[in-house]
Amino acid sequence: MQKTIVKRYTKESAKCSNLSCGSNLGFMDIELGESVLDLGCGRGNETIEAARLAGKNGKAVGLDITPSMIIQARSQAHFAGISNIDFVHGDIENLPFDDMAFHAVMSNCVMNHARSKKTAYKEIHRILKPGGRFVISDAVTKEPLPDSVKNDPQAWADCFGGAITEKEYMDSIQAAGFETVTILHRREYLKNGYDFISLTILARK
Repeated sequence: MQKTIVKRYTKESAKCSNLSCGSNLGFMDIELGESVLDLGCGRGNETIEAARLAGKNGKAVGLDITPSMIIQARSQAHFAGISNIDFVHGDIENLPFDDMAFHAVMSNCVMNHARSKKTAYKEIHRILKPGGRFVISDAVTKEPLPDSVKNDPQAWADCFGGAITEKEYMDSIQAAGFETVTILHRREYLKNGYDFISLTILARK
């Protein structure tokens, strides 16, 4: 699955398409001096804006599994003259950061790529400081997808095959240790003939 995901986003790194399923920065309420992690940062556009909002005493870090995206993001940050920023290669289910390293985490349409949503959210819980928060947009389904879709690597890469039901998704967040979970935005739509939902979710540690 992972190789197909990387292959897709390697191709996307050379394009200008918008790969997200929501906008999180307006909900993040980033304060000066905060440390912010952007999971699946892509070309780094929102990471750069988060760095600006955090100010010179804060920092934004973007993580992506696709090396070519990291290259693009670093180039954009350099061009923008942003110094309080870093981009690292990594997996959302095994974050390369210390416990309680960040005040906030954001992500756009990336968590559905995780093989285990519960594991990915446990990692987010681990690296958040006490009282820290996440704002994440992601795609879920109304009904379980058939095995033929779930087992298709290309469907996973296309932000489709890895989607789970809304209940399963919310249960994964709570099982990871987040008790206060709020849906900020919800949009229902059809994808490949299946009922999908785009959610923007806020939770605090």
